[in-house]
Amino acid sequence: MREQSNQVASGAAADFSLVLGGPLYQLLRRAHLSGSTLELLHRRILFIVAVAWVPLLVLSLLDGVAVGPAVRVPFLFDVDSHLRFLLSLPILVAAELIVHQRTRIVVGQFFAQGLVPDSLRARFDEALKGAAKLRNSIVAEVILIALVYGVGIFVVWRHYMVLDVPTWYATPEGGRVQPKLAGWWYFFVSLPVYQFILLRWYWRFVVWTRFLWQVSRLPLAYQPLHPDGNGGIGFLSGVTRAFAPLLFAQGVLLAGSLANTILYEGEVLTSFYVEVVLFVAFLVFVIVAPFFLFMLPLSAAKRQGVREYAQLSRQYSDEFADKWIRGTPPAGEALVGSADIQSLADLGNSFDKVRSMSVVPITRGAVAQLVIATLLPLVPLLLTLISFEELLKRILKVLV
Repeated sequence: MREQSNQVASGAAADFSLVLGGPLYQLLRRAHLSGSTLELLHRRILFIVAVAWVPLLVLSLLDGVAVGPAVRVPFLFDVDSHLRFLLSLPILVAAELIVHQRTRIVVGQFFAQGLVPDSLRARFDEALKGAAKLRNSIVAEVILIALVYGVGIFVVWRHYMVLDVPTWYATPEGGRVQPKLAGWWYFFVSLPVYQFILLRWYWRFVVWTRFLWQVSRLPLAYQPLHPDGNGGIGFLSGVTRAFAPLLFAQGVLLAGSLANTILYEGEVLTSFYVEVVLFVAFLVFVIVAPFFLFMLPLSAAKRQGVREYAQLSRQYSDEFADKWIRGTPPAGEALVGSADIQSLADLGNSFDKVRSMSVVPITRGAVAQLVIATLLPLVPLLLTLISFEELLKRILKVLV
């Protein structure tokens, strides 16, 4: 009966998705750019590139700033824009399918691993419904649009991100930015599209964090002896692989911005070490932080497990001593080869397993994957410091 109820609950949990919802999702479905489970990925990528990048090419050609000496940064030589709209943006869109598939499996594991008893099923379902409600929020996406235009474009981009040289999209004059024909589309369509999709991912991280926070408050059936070393919720660490493409996409964004600054403003890569470190640390923190919500319940489960196995170990040790040390061994039973010795050793191994249980359900390897995914797009920028041959020699030296 319990197994059957877990299967039913697991089926309900499998319907959960972190990305299947919201006004944009519904709009894409009506436009036949997405199916009910994010099919037609190629259509979405082609459509979004057609909206965000192709008009910039056409308008910059009309402006005469696509190539040539008319401006310091022609469109076709703008590394930042091409990486942003032709690589980073498609990855952000494609990551929806990966996260959708992976998070469904992870949420289902709470039931498959027997962590949610029947008495907690209603509360777990409420957490799922709350996450779905926030994911589908119209108000949230309207606020994101307001943030994109009110802060992202008119404040951050115009005052802090525009290059201090004449570009295909604008010319700085007297501390102000004078957009060109292509620049108007860039400021009011292309950049907002990118920033909205990126901020939408951060909203999903908020939804995911809130869901895990609610689950962490439930008295789940943690098992300190579980082989995963995380009380039975080690499967959570696997979700980081689904989020890695998102960090890679943002690493691409940073690489494009730094490349433009290095190529057209004369900066060097070494002057951005602090910014790169803080950037990577922030992104990894966003992904890893929710796992620390389980620290307190896992610590409590670990303490309880240590107490229980300490009592069991003492009881078994006393009985072993009474039988083989203080008492008289049973007639016909030899100490050498006795199963009691192996059982005592197995009990000690179990006790050590409980004491070594980790209270944070994420591995160092998973964190390293996130760091590598973020830094990987920055590797080509090393060629601005040393030649390719020298870089290859140093890599081989480290590997060999």
